[in-house]
Amino acid sequence: MSQPIVVFDLDGTLVDTAPDLLDSLNHCLDKSGMQKVDPVTLRRYVGQGGRVMIERAFEAQQKLLSPEQLDWLVDIFIEHYSANMPGHSALYEGAEQAMDDLVRAGYLLAVCTNKFEGLSVNLLTGLGQSARFSAICGSDTFSFRKPDPRHLIETIRKAGGDPERAVMIGDSSTDIATAKAAGIPVVAVDFGYSDLPVATYDPSRVISHYRELKVELADDLIGAVSA
Repeated sequence: MSQPIVVFDLDGTLVDTAPDLLDSLNHCLDKSGMQKVDPVTLRRYVGQGGRVMIERAFEAQQKLLSPEQLDWLVDIFIEHYSANMPGHSALYEGAEQAMDDLVRAGYLLAVCTNKFEGLSVNLLTGLGQSARFSAICGSDTFSFRKPDPRHLIETIRKAGGDPERAVMIGDSSTDIATAKAAGIPVVAVDFGYSDLPVATYDPSRVISHYRELKVELADDLIGAVSA
């Protein structure tokens, strides 16, 4: 039988990156002569990568954004974010122990994020965590990305896992929609960057701390799918 796998989103799920995302976004907005955003507002912008985050910030301030300007700002964002990595970003409390327990129980681990793959790898390397994961797939790893279910399914396959023995962990409507479309159970964390309570999006389960991500929970969710 193939190994089971748990796939994590990154920003707001596995790692609290908000302080550094906020700094880099505000750096871009400052370069554009726009108002900076606060940590609460940032929640509405995160979830589909830096490019979409910048677009949403401009839309919120009702400012026009040309494709050329967007490309320029994305480059500025990446340069600033990369130069300060891992900055103030840190694993959420209990995440390391939960991952240790899953691996001991025979689970593979992977990351499926709309952050660029290179940034994701660098972040997890900077935090001393990259070796845990059999695959780290970002928005540019394939020709599609979340909420396209293929992003999740191909991440699982790249990690050597089986989509029929998989669980997704996420913090947003994007993660939940992706997992549902892929037919994979999804555990939503309620401490991430969702602008609405994650229960609104009807995930398989909601947890408030990584101590709740037990091997038994993952086993139960996979068992329910195969039953």
